[in-house]
Amino acid sequence: MPKRGYRSRPVAPIAVAAVMALSGCGASTSSGSSEAEDLPDGAVQALHDRLPEKVQRAGVLRFAGDPHPPYRITGTGGKIDSGLTVDVRKALGRVLGVRTELVEVTGLPASLGGMLADRHDVFNGPVQDTAEREKRFDNVVWMTTGTSYLFTTASGVKASKAGDLCGMRVAIVEGSVVADHMDGLTEFCRSAGKETPTPVGLADTNSTLLAVKAGRADAAGMTQNAALYVMRQEKNVYGIVTQTEEEGAGTAELALLAPKKSGLGPVILDAFKELVRTGEYEKIMTRWGMREVMVPEPKMNVASGGAS
Repeated sequence: MPKRGYRSRPVAPIAVAAVMALSGCGASTSSGSSEAEDLPDGAVQALHDRLPEKVQRAGVLRFAGDPHPPYRITGTGGKIDSGLTVDVRKALGRVLGVRTELVEVTGLPASLGGMLADRHDVFNGPVQDTAEREKRFDNVVWMTTGTSYLFTTASGVKASKAGDLCGMRVAIVEGSVVADHMDGLTEFCRSAGKETPTPVGLADTNSTLLAVKAGRADAAGMTQNAALYVMRQEKNVYGIVTQTEEEGAGTAELALLAPKKSGLGPVILDAFKELVRTGEYEKIMTRWGMREVMVPEPKMNVASGGAS
């Protein structure tokens, strides 16, 4: 059974006409105005001008994030200082002509609540685009994913496929795409007449790995890229199984979220398109070994058939 969400796809070029419409004069930042001259190299004036006034005035876009390798990696100083979404955040800031900041939070509820309370502006998950989330947030889809489960080789867990986890304790990040896929695995186990797995909901990926190492869970569920990253960092520590469509995994469209009321979603969508046009998106995804989960073109609110 082929793995869902892991198809190699070429990056489709953005039409020149679309780029001209996006920036007003191609990707150039020279419009002859004093504002254009003040923007840093690589910024698109038309995108900067569409940012909310408070963001333009402050000159900073605040991103929420929690530790989630390889998307956000905690450095030796105890702060997140690298990762896929860190590189994406900085690239978006360059295109939009603003500085970016990372506000460290704990878990998805804090990220969503913080945006609605204006403690930060966006959350680059990546989290699954769902119709429920689209009620309050614009979901800018920029990658896909599959779900894998790690277990320590020293634990005695015997699993060659995700279905072998039926009846076991599986640590997951609450509210994540993996939690949705766990529901699918639960239904698979039930349909097969097996005991269903017991989800152990935790705040972040690091917590799920600690739970497995401490014996509080038999396996840790996470996106496949995150699982492969962990295995590269800790060689010969873990075994891995990847959930198939038959075992209840679906194709997950992963998104950056911004509150609808802020008006940031459409601007960030076009900023992502600019990163695709210039090749920066492909460069970043290649750097982190994620070419297979690239999208041909970012889209917004896919779950409800929204904007592209």
